[in-house]
Amino acid sequence: MTHTQSIELSPEALAELARIAADIARVAGTKIQELRAEGVTVAASKSSITDVVTAADRAAEELVVAALRAARPDDAILGEEGAGIAGTSGITWVIDPIDGTVNYLYDLPMYAVSIAATVADPSAMADGRRAVAGAVYAPRLDELYEAWESGGARLDGVPIRTSGKTELATSLVATGFGYTVERRIEQAEMVSRLVPRARDIRRMGSAAYDLCALAAGRLDAYFERGLQPWDYAAGALIAREAGAALLGRDDATPPGEPLMFVADPALVHELRDVVLGQDSDARQRE
Repeated sequence: MTHTQSIELSPEALAELARIAADIARVAGTKIQELRAEGVTVAASKSSITDVVTAADRAAEELVVAALRAARPDDAILGEEGAGIAGTSGITWVIDPIDGTVNYLYDLPMYAVSIAATVADPSAMADGRRAVAGAVYAPRLDELYEAWESGGARLDGVPIRTSGKTELATSLVATGFGYTVERRIEQAEMVSRLVPRARDIRRMGSAAYDLCALAAGRLDAYFERGLQPWDYAAGALIAREAGAALLGRDDATPPGEPLMFVADPALVHELRDVVLGQDSDARQRE
């Protein structure tokens, strides 16, 4: 799908987009909870046998797409499970019907519906889009995160802020792992550099939820390799609006594929340097 042309939106329009995202995310979250109670069916595998798609992923994406088409028929849609609809408005909805599908499969609570309205902006993120409004709903936890550009971030309607932690040694850092052996080996090497330098590591299994937990001050930092737009579109906006800074692999590469680092503006560069082995301690060991 080609990127849409960038457009200007009023604060009222942005708030309305966030409301639409939140309302639909909650409905979709309720649906996947109902389907989970009926039993999970693995519909397919993607990058490897461990990277699964459930029937609920597909049913939830169909629900979200139908609701967005009804509310915003001129907008484009990009979904993880294959939805690709062109639009004319300049807005593209980027959706993940269940971020954390393996958690969902095992009935672990960290999974979420992620919905974001984006506009074209090649400098913002690696996929060339900038989220301007979005919501993440974790149905098992009944937590609804939402944000719109320059409007702050909220959890269940209450404003949230990041922890403000600026020292890596006392920071709780989250990350995730891909599904191929080669990617996991590379990610394990990154974690091995970080373990001696941070307070502790968390791997909760949902990038969208990790970013929201960071926004709420429950995590101090987050990084991951191999994220796709639907993984981070809404969560990255929520984290940014809560006060976080986002970096890519280097200063010339926007956050996203191949790497995203998220933390307080005074911490995020140190996080990146340590994970990539570019800090002074790593150079001394060499």
